Amino acid sequence: MGDLVTDTRSDREAPEGESPQEAAPVAGRGQKRRRPFWMELPLLVGVALVLAFLIKTFLLQAFLIPSGSMQNTLQKDDRVLVDKLTPWFGSKAARGEVVVFRDPGDWLEGHPVEKPNTAQKLLSSVGLMPAAGEKHLIKRVIGVAGDTVECEGTGPLKVNAKPLTEPYVFAGNTACSPDAGGQFKVTVPSGHIWVMGDHRQSSQDSRYHQSDPRGGMVPLTDVVGRAVVLAWPVDRWATLPVPSTFEQPGLAPTP
Repeated sequence: MGDLVTDTRSDREAPEGESPQEAAPVAGRGQKRRRPFWMELPLLVGVALVLAFLIKTFLLQAFLIPSGSMQNTLQKDDRVLVDKLTPWFGSKAARGEVVVFRDPGDWLEGHPVEKPNTAQKLLSSVGLMPAAGEKHLIKRVIGVAGDTVECEGTGPLKVNAKPLTEPYVFAGNTACSPDAGGQFKVTVPSGHIWVMGDHRQSSQDSRYHQSDPRGGMVPLTDVVGRAVVLAWPVDRWATLPVPSTFEQPGLAPTP
């Protein structure tokens, strides 16, 4: 009484009425066979493409710089990454930002856009290549709704009567161009921005579209996003911050 009773039969001995073959576990039972890598590869590629498409659509998109109108900040054939997320949360283009926007009214007329091949279209559609063959432009925001922007003579450029200090303007250029289009005084309406290139004497920007129905203004609805990083070439990698001149006191218009 109280003694521990154990089963002393051999591990290979089957219980009464059961054969040894029935008692032995079947190797591999309950274990799933892993698929070969070549069968999983299409699924992995598909997931990667979906993620790339979502990133391109809602977060970041790469764009190829097609001209020298933003020199020396950006060079022709540079690649920039554009933040497309913040506009989804109501953020609007601000003074000093470099933005990408859709052609607001035949600004690219007379400037042929190179048509991408099928492979380029596919890769750019999912964000694996910079956008190509699309009617987008890239400029710096100078004025936002309510701002008065003016150029007289060779400058300086003024926003709400405050002169801007613009070290980003292309070397040898003047802040204002001494020609008919380069002399102006405009007030930016609600829902629009006034944009200019950093290469002032080589940029067909808001100044030269004042005869358009919108007077050279770019609707905020046409803004794709803000260029935040110069990503390529890698030896020129840099962020694209807002220059300090746009943060000077008193720059905002009087309510």
